[in-house]
Amino acid sequence: MAAALSLLLCAALVQAVPGPAAAAGTTRYGAEPPDGGAPSGVATVSEGWTVPWGIHWMPDGTSALVTERDSFKVFRATPDGTRTQVGTVPEAVTTGGEGGLLGIAADPEWADNHYVYVMHTAAEGNRIARMTYDGTSLGGYTVLLKGIKKNKYHNGGRLLFGPDGYLYASTGEAQTPDLAQDKDSLNGKILRLTTDGEPAPGNPFGTYVYSYGHRNPQGLAFDRNGRLWEAELGDSKKDELNLIEPGGNYGWPVCEGDCTTAGMTNPKKTWKVAEASPSGIAIVRNVVYMAALKGQRLWRIPITGDTEEVGTPSAYYVGTYGRLRTVTKVPGADRLWLSTTNCDNNGKQPAGSDKLFRVSIT
Repeated sequence: MAAALSLLLCAALVQAVPGPAAAAGTTRYGAEPPDGGAPSGVATVSEGWTVPWGIHWMPDGTSALVTERDSFKVFRATPDGTRTQVGTVPEAVTTGGEGGLLGIAADPEWADNHYVYVMHTAAEGNRIARMTYDGTSLGGYTVLLKGIKKNKYHNGGRLLFGPDGYLYASTGEAQTPDLAQDKDSLNGKILRLTTDGEPAPGNPFGTYVYSYGHRNPQGLAFDRNGRLWEAELGDSKKDELNLIEPGGNYGWPVCEGDCTTAGMTNPKKTWKVAEASPSGIAIVRNVVYMAALKGQRLWRIPITGDTEEVGTPSAYYVGTYGRLRTVTKVPGADRLWLSTTNCDNNGKQPAGSDKLFRVSIT
């Protein structure tokens, strides 16, 4: 009897320990991997980029679409380092600063409709548009939403589909702070829209606006409970990590960082702008990873279980790779893709100097 129990215990232990499949990118922890983990290794996926801004993994998990902000080009990038241009977004323009071709997201039903969505600067302002992508080339062009004011800086630009099937977009206040508090403006907001470009049902004000009071939000990620987290560039005092509630007012320009004004929502964590200036965020095993531009580091911020609180942040790769723009989770693996934008006006590196990295989480 004892021998039989011993054999059963050994078998259970073997199943609980990650084997070769885990090393190849498939975790073997059961239904859910444990919370935690930390960056344990970095490898270069590809080089020769010039201000890569948006990264979105295709639903099949075999490749990602990557935008270049200033060239308006879209590339297909694969884990083996292959980079292939699949098209260019029409009517895109630069602002001489932070505008251009920004976020990109594939439709959850991409296998059937081949739709992808881009956010970019155009002649009259910032737009959200829909294109088609058949796995090889990008084509078509339909404007879904105009009227988002542009400026040299503070254009927002992140696109992300939520678990509800609707498209979320972050918009900056276009260097006009009062727009962030104007609920009739599309600027300084997180927007929520349908794939046909209409305000999503259930939006708190019956418009595109999902939350407001934002200065320049560039990071969006959903956690395992379907909650939306957002990273936001502050002015001169504090950058923010926020947990977004529909209809929430996140303070700008009345508050930067923590706020005592009634009706305004405090961030979950703040940083000095020299330590952060955040852009993209991603969540792996209940931990938020935040790419920092001026701070030139990757922040790790653990979510405390299923609460609305976060633990103590820790920084990785400080000053090692320069300005870090976008971080995204690799499907089916405890890994991140992380991009630099050292070729922008602040990084001042020559064209082609940016890189795409793979970060392992263990």
